[in-house]
Amino acid sequence: MRVIAVLPAFNEQGSVGDVVRGLVGEGIPACVIDDGSSDATARRAREAGATVLSLPINLGVGGALRCGFRWAVEAGYDVAVQVDADGQHDPSEVRLLVDGLLAQDADMAVGSRFVAGSGAYPVSRGRRLGMRVLERRAAAATGTRIIDATSGFRAIRRPLLERFADDYPVEYLGDTVEALILAGQFGATVVEIPVRMAERQHGEPSAGFLGSVWYVARVMLAIELMHRRRARTVALRDAEPMT
Repeated sequence: MRVIAVLPAFNEQGSVGDVVRGLVGEGIPACVIDDGSSDATARRAREAGATVLSLPINLGVGGALRCGFRWAVEAGYDVAVQVDADGQHDPSEVRLLVDGLLAQDADMAVGSRFVAGSGAYPVSRGRRLGMRVLERRAAAATGTRIIDATSGFRAIRRPLLERFADDYPVEYLGDTVEALILAGQFGATVVEIPVRMAERQHGEPSAGFLGSVWYVARVMLAIELMHRRRARTVALRDAEPMT
């Protein structure tokens, strides 16, 4: 199995070099998708030993990941591991995630902060409640309870990797919850592996209770709208006459 770490990165010059060096030290090659950064993200990733794909504009995490997955497929990799560039995911746990994927003969393995065997990870009560709502939505699609449905630490192997390279959600939270739902629609097997994660080093802190409720409501609405649009697209495509 040829394994590659795929890191979407937007203005992560302060952390991306350390993450890449950690991966390379573990024997995992890294492909960093510089998502239209205005800082030295691309240079520092390249100096640390990564292959760097630079996007001219910011596409968001989903768009950057789709680019990385396409590159991984074309380069002949069997497994792509989605890794955050901000240092939240431990490079030493990548092999653990891949081993769990293969041992359980799954198509995707999600690194979980909350299942038995994972390290302690603080999360607000409101945020955790929101995660449970999204967890149930993902479970309905995959037929499997994924406790940490919003985890972005994932290992994906062919043929699901090829499907994601061709059709991957690019909307808000598409790289997490929507990707799980799409995997379920593809008939993929998804498992959850306990991992340790550091607290997020960049970005805004978790919202309060009301903010978390509003966050979940927006995500659920976006997911349903995305699925209706996807269903209409498929229906129109199927209705086109054969030539």
